[in-house]
Amino acid sequence: MSDVLISEFMDTEIAEGLIAEFDVHWDPDLWGKRDELLARVADARAIVVRNATQVNPELLDAAPKLEVVARMGVGLDNIDVEACKTRGVEVCPSIGANAVSVAEYVITSAMILLRGPAYYATQDVVGGAWDRPKFAGATEIAEQTIGIVGFGSIGQVVGEKARGMGMGVIAYDAMMPDDHPAWADARRVGLDDLIADADVITLHCPKLPETIDLIDARQFDRMKSSAVLVNSARGGIVNEAACADALREGKIAGAALDTLDVEPITPEVSALFQGVPNLILTPHIAGVTRDSNRRIAEVAAGNVRRVLGAG
Repeated sequence: MSDVLISEFMDTEIAEGLIAEFDVHWDPDLWGKRDELLARVADARAIVVRNATQVNPELLDAAPKLEVVARMGVGLDNIDVEACKTRGVEVCPSIGANAVSVAEYVITSAMILLRGPAYYATQDVVGGAWDRPKFAGATEIAEQTIGIVGFGSIGQVVGEKARGMGMGVIAYDAMMPDDHPAWADARRVGLDDLIADADVITLHCPKLPETIDLIDARQFDRMKSSAVLVNSARGGIVNEAACADALREGKIAGAALDTLDVEPITPEVSALFQGVPNLILTPHIAGVTRDSNRRIAEVAAGNVRRVLGAG
């Protein structure tokens, strides 16, 4: 059996570096082979995961030698952090490693949504139509206000990119103290004020009991009809039925959802979003680029080396 398990996809060069230093078993599909995963983790001192591997008490009970869970990413929904702490297992997310990728996704999505149908004109143009009024007259992102819900490492990079585009930045964070230096770059507001005042609302908070359905029908009712919403945090923070209704009824101008409550989506959710205008759906890839994959893998590998005493 192996000292290190890599149960999901990882940058090849970084994974090969670990393989050269440790006894490693690497199977990008191992997360979906639960019985094999539980058998292989019995002798593992480290496991490297993304967001599909469920690190729960069942896995931890099967892994008496486990010292570290290296998470390639920042969300910890799939990891029972308290159970790890109880067993003395260190949980190491790759804080900040995908922040630029997520921030670029947010700004790009906001720009597309604010331009309305402009970027959906391809088939009309290919078909010979040249209906400029149909695709013109949208909104510039400059001088708009972005409201950032969750002003941690990723939210702060989003704010930096937004300021570079000429946007005003307001933010809400339930945990960050008033004297945190990050507030020098954003005006701190309450959640309700952010929802009412922002032209672009972007979510960067964890999924916790208190953030489930944080953006619900009540909040959609309070948004500007010209506002757009981007969720690259976690599914379940946005109430999907309320979002679909808000788009159909023109309560908001657009939405980009990179994360959904159930992934892949169910037939019921697919039907919910059929024909919804100015909607972008992506399969949880806001933070996944070639560049971020390498950075995330480097941080995870570094954490394995640190905990296991190599490098």
